[in-house]
Amino acid sequence: MEVAVRDPLQVELVRPPRTIVTRPYLDKVTGERMLMRVVIEETDEEIAVVTLYKTSRFRKYLPEGGL
Repeated sequence: MEVAVRDPLQVELVRPPRTIVTRPYLDKVTGERMLMRVVIEETDEEIAVVTLYKTSRFRKYLPEGGL
């Protein structure tokens, strides 16, 4: 999760101060390529994770369909 927040593939600005960051990763349990989507709230002092989820729907969340 930390890699997704620090080095996302995609950043979506939603209702301030919320942002959704997206990054692909390899799920070690299933062996599948997945997307991790993390909803964060960022202030000058910290980055707070509101929620996170994984999905396999690359085409829905990445315009280019993923890597």
